[in-house]
Amino acid sequence: MDGRTHVARRGHVTALLDATGTFFAPARTAFPGAVAADWERAAALDPGAFGPDGSWRLDFRCFAVADPDGGGWTLVDVGVGPAEGPGAPWCPVPGRLPELLAEAGIDREDVHTVVLTHLHEDHTGWATGADRQPFFPRARYVVQRAETAALDRDDPVWSWVVEPLRAAGRLDEVDGERRLRRGLTLVPTPGHTPGHQSVLVEGPDGGEVLVTGDLLVHAVQLANRAVAYSHERDPAAARLSREEWLDRAAVSGAVLATAHLTAPFVRVPAAGGDQASVGGA
Repeated sequence: MDGRTHVARRGHVTALLDATGTFFAPARTAFPGAVAADWERAAALDPGAFGPDGSWRLDFRCFAVADPDGGGWTLVDVGVGPAEGPGAPWCPVPGRLPELLAEAGIDREDVHTVVLTHLHEDHTGWATGADRQPFFPRARYVVQRAETAALDRDDPVWSWVVEPLRAAGRLDEVDGERRLRRGLTLVPTPGHTPGHQSVLVEGPDGGEVLVTGDLLVHAVQLANRAVAYSHERDPAAARLSREEWLDRAAVSGAVLATAHLTAPFVRVPAAGGDQASVGGA
């Protein structure tokens, strides 16, 4: 362990910090459209993301959502995975998700649903193990059909995730918005990838948590929602998704559960204001 808090909770949503690392490109290369004012505000919103010499420091986080009746768990994304997984060329593998689940009191057998926001290697690493068997043996893995349809068959995620989960009868490919259970809804947020989805969690008290996936990946996109990320498949669609859901969160007061910011739970900042962090990373 590196001295940080790796498990954080917001109501019945638990953030699990699978890994922390430095991106392979400088931040200003990854977000070429951001201007000086955007970077200044982003540094105030998430100072931990700013490493030496313009490097981008980021977290790789998964989220566990408890059933209201205590009967089981839904995981949203499954991190960078083991050392031999598809994330190895650039992710800080191995991740620590298995030990964090134990720390959080979550048995793999009690995970009945795994939502994959999209099929990038840093979000799918613990979907299977080195034996290509589902890492969560009782779970169905839910992904948008548009996401699997767009994935290159030569992408290592295809052979690590899609093929073995299909073979095991565990891959549930869905189309569009889907209510998984009361208070837990898949919402399409395309752009980062063609079938990217986020997860809206509605608490018993009426509060909302939006598990964003890669709807935004850096605080500069909170500072200015129009800023594109260089690895978005469709920047225009990504911007529309980001603006729609961040606007909604700003009005409703929904908390964002973020995969890559250095705080797991944040609120959308008001125009000209600072982010209000509501959970430690």
